[in-house]
Amino acid sequence: MPAAVDPDAFNTFEAAGWEDVAVAYEGAFASLTGRTIEPLLDAAAVGEGTRVLDVATGPGHVAGHASRRGALAVGVDIAQAMVELARELHPGLDFRQADAQALPFDDACFDAVVGNFAILHLGRPEHAVAEFVRTLRPGGALALTVWDLPVRMRITGVLVEAVHEVGATPPEDLPAGPDFFRYSADDEFDALLRDGGLEERKVMTIAFTHQMRTADDIWGGLTGATVRMSALVMAQPEDTRRRIREAFDRRLEEYRTADGFELPVSVKLASGRTPG
Repeated sequence: MPAAVDPDAFNTFEAAGWEDVAVAYEGAFASLTGRTIEPLLDAAAVGEGTRVLDVATGPGHVAGHASRRGALAVGVDIAQAMVELARELHPGLDFRQADAQALPFDDACFDAVVGNFAILHLGRPEHAVAEFVRTLRPGGALALTVWDLPVRMRITGVLVEAVHEVGATPPEDLPAGPDFFRYSADDEFDALLRDGGLEERKVMTIAFTHQMRTADDIWGGLTGATVRMSALVMAQPEDTRRRIREAFDRRLEEYRTADGFELPVSVKLASGRTPG
């Protein structure tokens, strides 16, 4: 039976973890997560003069892209290290430390709220969506992305399957979180927005392949620049980690090319609008 989720413990764990890996995350994943930024902003109709909130902004790239479209962007992140990195990478933009589940903004003050893989890292995703909706004006747009199931999102999938093959279990001090792949299902992602009161909802799949140079690059990113997955793998006994890595490398061979590895990526993008 899955462990009961303690949202507060999970949120505390995530917040602390992202403080430690901000720079590593930028180096390992910005080129990957950056490929969904433009579709995300398109889904929220972000353009000239749009007042847009980027939740869980991380290194700030979504806010940066929105600003280049002429939008008035604000980015928030729970980790101060991420906020400082975003300010460094995108000087002149407004980045603040804030909890996406308790936003420090007035009602109806944004035209759009966007979150690129934000909802996966929140202990209370339904509450977060309620907060996003609260800050949207009537007719405002919300757009969110999540990773698809491991069978289609192979960068994480090869590690998820390797962990399962070896039979590794989460360490006792790793708080259980919401199902990481719940919103990979179109109906669940739609229901999240529907229950938040949104209309004109759409869920779409974004699929592409992503080139990575070496197995060490992929392994190092997943185990050194993430929070939940890193904690799961790196807390295992040395022999278990070795066997996970062997299973990981074996599965990765399917995607080897002359230049490294070409891995299938699949992302779910959900959007909707507030009534009005």
